[in-house]
Amino acid sequence: MRQLKTRWADQVDKEHVLEEYPRPLLKRDSYVNLNGLWDYAITIEKGRPRSYDGKILVPFSPEAFLSGVNRQLQPAETLWYHRELPDEVKAEDGKRWLLHFGAVDQYAVVYVNGKRAARHLGGYLPFTVDVTDALRDEKNEVLIQVRDYSDAFYYARGKQKLRRGGMFYTAQSGIWQTVWMEKVPDVYITDIVAAPLYDEKAFRIKVLVRDGGSVQPVKVEVTVSSDGMKPVRVKGNAGEELLISTGKLHAWSPEDPFLYDIRVCAGADSAGSYAAMRKVHVERDKEGIPRIYLNNRPYFQRGVLDQGYWPEGLYTPPCDEAMIYDIQMMKALGFNMLRKHLKIEPQRWYYHCDRLGMLVWQDMVNGGRSYRSWYVTYLATAMEYFHLHMPDSMLWLLRRRDERGRKQFVSEMKETIRRLYGHPSIVTWVIFNEGWGQFHAGEVTEIAREEDDTRLIDQASGWFDQGGGDMRSIHNYFFPLEIIPQDRVTVLSEYGGYSLSVPEHRMYRKIYGYRIYRKPEELTKGYRGLIEKSVLPNIEKGLSAVIYTQLSDVEEEVNGILTYDRKFLKLDVDTVRDLNQKQMLTDI
Repeated sequence: MRQLKTRWADQVDKEHVLEEYPRPLLKRDSYVNLNGLWDYAITIEKGRPRSYDGKILVPFSPEAFLSGVNRQLQPAETLWYHRELPDEVKAEDGKRWLLHFGAVDQYAVVYVNGKRAARHLGGYLPFTVDVTDALRDEKNEVLIQVRDYSDAFYYARGKQKLRRGGMFYTAQSGIWQTVWMEKVPDVYITDIVAAPLYDEKAFRIKVLVRDGGSVQPVKVEVTVSSDGMKPVRVKGNAGEELLISTGKLHAWSPEDPFLYDIRVCAGADSAGSYAAMRKVHVERDKEGIPRIYLNNRPYFQRGVLDQGYWPEGLYTPPCDEAMIYDIQMMKALGFNMLRKHLKIEPQRWYYHCDRLGMLVWQDMVNGGRSYRSWYVTYLATAMEYFHLHMPDSMLWLLRRRDERGRKQFVSEMKETIRRLYGHPSIVTWVIFNEGWGQFHAGEVTEIAREEDDTRLIDQASGWFDQGGGDMRSIHNYFFPLEIIPQDRVTVLSEYGGYSLSVPEHRMYRKIYGYRIYRKPEELTKGYRGLIEKSVLPNIEKGLSAVIYTQLSDVEEEVNGILTYDRKFLKLDVDTVRDLNQKQMLTDI
């Protein structure tokens, strides 16, 4: 194994790690970043550690190079984090201190000054702990206890595998997103939910608050503004839907990612946010073929599969600039969409997609017991070729017999939608991928639709299609593609996977890919042939979106447009841009 690093890895400063404000959709002035060096211990015994093994650089997982630990947490082990809180964090009349975790994989227990303050299950979603009542006048300390079963249990795990290889990657654990604190009044804003009403040229905004047990409704004031627009203010009560007209409409799109500023006041609290005027739906074109429409016009989505892995940080990017680079590079190549594959990113990643103009298809994170490859991969691929569709009611084959696991998936799906609802870049929710832990897709899709009826739903990406959602979602790596118009939109949600191993930018000697090329010019020629034979002829037949595999190499998998270290672009830039330009739906 060769430890690869991106250009940003050596710039990571242990005293200043990922310091950007982590929650742009609800931004306050109060912000205490707790990233940096923490004490850590990995134990097998029950009870808190008597001593610590050393220092770990938060928020990098112990398996990641940048953490300084480089050790795989096993399911039977417990990972502990400890640190003292800054002096400014102390009890204060009329104020509350909130401790925020971007994500901790998988199960976390939080102790403040020796007292248990919270527990949280789920390795991909943020959670908040009100630590006010546990604070002391003198030094305060926080202790985090973490267990991670990875793929040894039915919890959500994405592409993580304890025995990595091929299309599955190194399992990571523990804290992997920013840890931070903020001071708020007793009555404070907990969420700002802004929904665009595109055809009405208005926003529907709801402000949620923690009212501290107040009998009277909390009064709120919402202000929406932008360049070229006179600020519009509306007053009302927390929890009510407030309608704010923008007057002249300025639509958001990848070509023009225009954002409106939002300012909210509720009692002594205030916070900033943003929103965009954007609409996505399915409609039949002039030939009667279902198409994806963006802002009431047919819009062909040219996407890339994005695993979100980094050689030095695994799930955690080394810095904000690294995330921005991936988005801007794909945009510069002419792509207008990223499918975030089986992972939920820090909110700043979605913020950058919002402001830079990149559409997002967001996968739900898969779980379930260990998958049966012969069924969900090999047999499923063959049956897809012969247009034979399998039901998803055989839960023992799809590894979803655990009722608690199914309930956990639904709960995390709903929370994912709620947490990411405000990001205009997200236009599609992808519920299941290739049958990995799939179950009762029709029922689950309806639950997702109840949470959000403003976006599209890809119910079953790849195979095990149950006929629901907004699209017929095809994965095709090996066979000729022939599109037949259907009642739903037709999308090619994974294709390509063309591979090139670049020895000086390769992590492992063993490589994995679907079609191996030896030289960049051969890869580019193969890519051109794929687009010209499989994509372009099928657009007029109903193909409405494509997603190429993939943005970068990851460990053994060398089918990236970029190498894993992001230092080498394998495809010819002009060729990719030209082919993306030809995919635009200008005549539909």
